Amino acid sequence: MRLSPEHYDELVMIRHYIHEHPELSGQEVKTTQFLTDYLEDLDITVLNAGLKTGLVAQIGSGQPVIALRADIDALPIIENTGLDFTSKHAGVMHACGHDLHQTSLLGAAKLLKQREAEIQGTIKLIFQQAEETHVGANEVLETGVLSDVQAIIGFHNMPDLPVGQIGLRGKGIMAAVDQFYVTVNGIGSHAAYPNQGVDSILATSSIITSLQQLVSRNIDPQHAVVVSVTHVDAGNTWNVLPDKAIFEGTIRTFAPEDRILAKKRFYEVVENVAAAHGVSVEIDWIFGSNVTYNDPELSAFMFADMQNWHEDVVVPVPSNAGEDFASYQEQIPGVFAFIGSNGPGSPGLHFSNMVVKDETLPTAVAYYVENAFSLLKKLGNDLHV
Repeated sequence: MRLSPEHYDELVMIRHYIHEHPELSGQEVKTTQFLTDYLEDLDITVLNAGLKTGLVAQIGSGQPVIALRADIDALPIIENTGLDFTSKHAGVMHACGHDLHQTSLLGAAKLLKQREAEIQGTIKLIFQQAEETHVGANEVLETGVLSDVQAIIGFHNMPDLPVGQIGLRGKGIMAAVDQFYVTVNGIGSHAAYPNQGVDSILATSSIITSLQQLVSRNIDPQHAVVVSVTHVDAGNTWNVLPDKAIFEGTIRTFAPEDRILAKKRFYEVVENVAAAHGVSVEIDWIFGSNVTYNDPELSAFMFADMQNWHEDVVVPVPSNAGEDFASYQEQIPGVFAFIGSNGPGSPGLHFSNMVVKDETLPTAVAYYVENAFSLLKKLGNDLHV
């Protein structure tokens, strides 16, 4: 499948427009309206799913039923790319490439609608809100609009992979995400008389240092686990030891047993080191997305099939980033792939200077279109076995 020059140019303009007008998770009102208008202009049915933002549309009818998913939200990041189409919304940026994802699905929607007579079954198009806050997928699932879906696919652009390369592996491809927020309560004092208080900063420093052995001395060295403290805050001035300090961060895992153990040891380390320093702690633990787990049978089928129409299909290294596409996969057999969008050494996801190349669009559109037809054929054959 090849994009016509006119269609490619149209999609480039759409992506640039979306990139210029990013909206944060749960606030994608204008984005949703833009998508709705485009789809309705193509005479594609937008389903009444009851979502505040985001949408689900449908092409075709009958069995089998598959879904194609793209996410639409942006991040609270000040853009530093220098692009001609830099974000016009201060402090908000498509720093994860969701502008590419939704534009690619729009491009696929147009081609699929043109070929609707060839579609033997139903294709649902999910333009999902709030992926970055790990709630959007569950919000879509709770509507029941996907209750008849038998397979679902999606992808994420990867700036460090060559443009157009497709990476697919069975089982775990992206990590489970957990988030922690810890408050360390001491007793404030004059900096000149630390003996008159209980130093929350010293205790916090010791806790963070001790957490660095959580992986190296507790987790199987063959397993991938990451513990990162990303935000520390304490005090207001130079000569006062504060009453409290906070720190927060994330743990990424691929194996359920590692996820359980990491949380257990996190609590033990934080609470025991705190006790040694005479401070109390409050731990808020936020469960994020589970492992993005690709259905082994569907992954093997898609990998082999994609090699028939695309010359650069590889088995990628799993990503420690997380994806709420995992929520769909817990209820529906699903496959999630990576598509290269720049090249080795490029700024990565969530960087303020991350650049996704427009040349990624043809591969991303083909990923949706070609796999849609292949999956419908496979599932249709399975129904008649």
